[in-house]
Amino acid sequence: MCRSIKTLRPPVLPEEATEDEIRAAALQYVRKVSGFRAPAAHNREVFDRAVDAVTVATAELLAGLEVRGAGR
Repeated sequence: MCRSIKTLRPPVLPEEATEDEIRAAALQYVRKVSGFRAPAAHNREVFDRAVDAVTVATAELLAGLEVRGAGR
């Protein structure tokens, strides 16, 4: 979907993704979906809420994933 969003789970990422990496991916996703790199002032609040929501969802996803065979 968006080439600048990288995979944030092992074994692609050798260590656990940081909060900054997760938020950066969420920001890229919201930018892609909204079509705005930086929203106008009247859209800033909803844009920021979307980034927050995607950040939380991404962190929950990564925390819940079971990566089998990652130690091989």
